Amino acid sequence: MEPKKNPGADLTRNSAYYFAIGLFAILALTYFALEHKTHPDDGDYDTSMNVDDELDEEVPMTEQIKTPPPPPPPAAPEVIEVIENEEEQVETFMDDTESDEEEEVVDVEDVEVDDMDEDLDVPFAVIENVPVFPGCEKESNKRACFNKMIQKHISRNFRYPEISQEMGVQGRVSVMFTIQKDGSIGNIRMRGPDKNLEKEAARIIGKLPKMTPGKQRGRAVRVPFSIPINFKLQ
Repeated sequence: MEPKKNPGADLTRNSAYYFAIGLFAILALTYFALEHKTHPDDGDYDTSMNVDDELDEEVPMTEQIKTPPPPPPPAAPEVIEVIENEEEQVETFMDDTESDEEEEVVDVEDVEVDDMDEDLDVPFAVIENVPVFPGCEKESNKRACFNKMIQKHISRNFRYPEISQEMGVQGRVSVMFTIQKDGSIGNIRMRGPDKNLEKEAARIIGKLPKMTPGKQRGRAVRVPFSIPINFKLQ
C-alpha cells in the first residue's frame, strides 16, 4: 500500500510565520478583554457633568441706575433798600412823677469828687512829693537827700550781733517799712539769713526819726520803702 503523504510537502517550512500570527491574535484578544468595560443598563447615570450650551439664551439687561438731579442753586439774597426817613422825629420827654418838685437841684460844679483813696499806698519811686528826711528841707533834690540820709543813719546805728559773729553768720537782710501819713515809721518787715541779723536790722530802722510825710496830689499818703542791710564779717 502507498503512503498518502506527499513526500515533497514540507510542513515545517512556514511554522514560524504561523506561530507569530497566532501569538499576535492571542495578545490582541487578551488586551481587548482587559481594557473593555461594561456598564449596567439601569438608566441611572450622573448628569452633573453635562453642561448645556446656554450662550444662545438672551441675557436680561441690567436696569440703569438713575442718579438724582443736582440741587437747585441757592436763591439770591433779597436786596434791602434803605429808605431815609426825612420826617423829623419829635423827641418825647417824660416827667418824673416820683421826684419832689420842691427839691433843690445842686449844680454839678458844687459837688466835690473824691478821686483818691485816703488809704492809698504810693511807692517811693513814683510819689509826687517824697517824704522829707530831717535835714533835707532846704535841698532841691529831696529824693536823693532822703537816700543819702538813710544810709548815713544805718552806718551810724549799725552794730553786729555778737552771737552772729561767734557763729560766723553773715549775709544781707532786706528790710521793708512804711512811712505813715503822720511821718512815723511802721509796718517793719525783715527777711534775712539769720534771726539775730533780722532783729538788728529792725532795731536800726526803728530808730529812724519822724519825717515829713509824702504827698500825692496834695494829700498825705503812706509810702512803702525797702532797703538792704549787709552784715559782713571782717
